[in-house]
Amino acid sequence: MPELKDTYPLYLRNEAAQPNTDLEVTDKYTGEVAFRTALATPEIIDDAIVGTVEATEPMARLASYQRQDVLIHCVKRFEERFDELAYALCVEAGKPIGDSEGEVTRLIDTFRIAAEESVRLGGEVLPLDISERAKGYQSIWKRVPIGPCSFISPFNFPLNLAAHKIAPALAVGCPFILKPASKTPLGAIIIGEVLAETDLPKGAFSILPASRDGADLFTTDERLKLLSFTGSDEVGWALKARAGKKKVVMELGGNAAVIIDRDADLEDALPRVIKGAFYQSGQSCISVQRILIHEDVYDEFRDMLVEEAQSLVAGDPKDKDTFIGPMIDDGEAERVEAWTKEALDHGAKLLCGGTRDGRMIPATLLENVDRDAKVVNEEVFGPLAVLMKFSNFDEAIEETNRSEFGLQAGIFTRDLFKMFDAWDRLDYGGICINEIPSYRVDNMPYGGVKNSGLGREGVRFAMEDMTEIRNLVIRR
Repeated sequence: MPELKDTYPLYLRNEAAQPNTDLEVTDKYTGEVAFRTALATPEIIDDAIVGTVEATEPMARLASYQRQDVLIHCVKRFEERFDELAYALCVEAGKPIGDSEGEVTRLIDTFRIAAEESVRLGGEVLPLDISERAKGYQSIWKRVPIGPCSFISPFNFPLNLAAHKIAPALAVGCPFILKPASKTPLGAIIIGEVLAETDLPKGAFSILPASRDGADLFTTDERLKLLSFTGSDEVGWALKARAGKKKVVMELGGNAAVIIDRDADLEDALPRVIKGAFYQSGQSCISVQRILIHEDVYDEFRDMLVEEAQSLVAGDPKDKDTFIGPMIDDGEAERVEAWTKEALDHGAKLLCGGTRDGRMIPATLLENVDRDAKVVNEEVFGPLAVLMKFSNFDEAIEETNRSEFGLQAGIFTRDLFKMFDAWDRLDYGGICINEIPSYRVDNMPYGGVKNSGLGREGVRFAMEDMTEIRNLVIRR
């Protein structure tokens, strides 16, 4: 296994800085301090914002090939440091090593997509002679960088969700400051180390671990032109209310449902639903939380799910055989335990799991759950899923839409009509057919409606958010 250093810096105006070692980061499985990083003060954050302002014009002047070269450099260096990145993620996030390696692969994919898209940022020639008064006029529009950006990334995918902010910003030429989650800052710091090897203009980026209280400038400072936040819906909407005039893009929580229709291939659906529900201990905004099963196949698929869930290996995430690692902290594990108990106290039946050992919670399945229970209506963000029975497809659509969240939903069916019907009627940002809602490819438009956020990620779509249209009118 690679070795981690005892201390890590922050990155201020493209350079490593070690003003302190105030942030302790634990190994999420052992609970012991794994390393320490620098913690940005409000003064450091202000200095970083000044740097982005000064870098705005030089970044905008970078040629397409120069932006692409930076991104290609990142791809190569991430490939060279693959094992280090995966191990760091396994330690700081408690993510099983196989899944950590998968996230590093997605980090590389995201930067590679951005490298390709960085030379495709085009515009359009638009005829204006729609009436006599505009005869002889035409318009040409192009996209230009929006300017300094503020990014706040979460703990659960600390590499790839940071990449979905950083890579599009580099592709269009926006300087930025990034606040990684204080529980999992190392992946972003390593990205900063790789970026520091390039010739980006001074002030183009800063990677700043910071306390929530100390990071207020990320949201409120008017010199920043865009805020991109990934995290809980409660925090996200509060930040938006305080963000002022800047554009806000948010990828927030979910309460993902998957529909197993009567004609579904159950053997095909089983491993996907299990992975979607319990991958990364359910700590994903598109984790399968509600499993809606047609009454004709309910008993059969329920028994299949329980048998498979009970076979999952829980333990040390550094072990290749581990499927379920620890929750991010004790408080989150205690919350999931309390929500489970609440459901059971109101008549739910425990099919498997339901216990807690420190931060470890095994795969948990419940049925006959009261519709008002937290595990049905709120985002569990843990290794727990609720089984529900339905008798017709309209009922399943209605139940899926009942949630205040709307990120992604999944349907297993062989009925072409139902596929298009669901696409029309489900109030979600994405619909996955014969796949779980937890499925994501890094170039697709990804984001939600209702309480699940605003805007879309996926490199090309994030690039659009990070640019503004500038129009040119020509009279001949």
